Amino acid sequence: MEEENQDYREKISGQALIDKNKKIKKETQRLKKLFKELPENKKKMAEKLIENAAFMSITLDELKDDIKLYGVKETYVNGANQYGFKESIESKTYNTMIKNYMNIIKQLNDMLPEDKKINEDDEFEQFNGSL
Repeated sequence: MEEENQDYREKISGQALIDKNKKIKKETQRLKKLFKELPENKKKMAEKLIENAAFMSITLDELKDDIKLYGVKETYVNGANQYGFKESIESKTYNTMIKNYMNIIKQLNDMLPEDKKINEDDEFEQFNGSL
C-alpha cells in the first residue's frame, strides 16, 4: 500500500507534470509535421485538434502503462457485504479517449488534399508502437 501511495505521489509531482508537458510539446511538433501539408485556410482550425491529439496521445500512453501495471478492473466495497470488481477508471478513460483520439486524427486527415492523406492504420500502428 505504501508503494502505491509513493507511485501516486510521484505521478502528481511537479516534475512529472513538467515531463508530461515536454512530451506533449514533442508530440505536438510531430503531429504538426505530419499535417504540414494542410491548406492555409485549414491550418488555424487544425491547431486545436493537433494540440488535443498530442495531449490525448501522451495521456493514452500513461493510461496504458497504468493498465499494464494494475489491470482493467478494480475492487469495490458497497457496505458490509457488497463487494466485487468493476472496470477501472483508467480503463474507462482509455476506452473513451482512444475513440476521441482516433476521431481527431480522422478529422485532421480529412482536411488534407486527397493525394496527401495519411494512412490512418499506419498512424494507429505507430501510436501503438507497432511501427
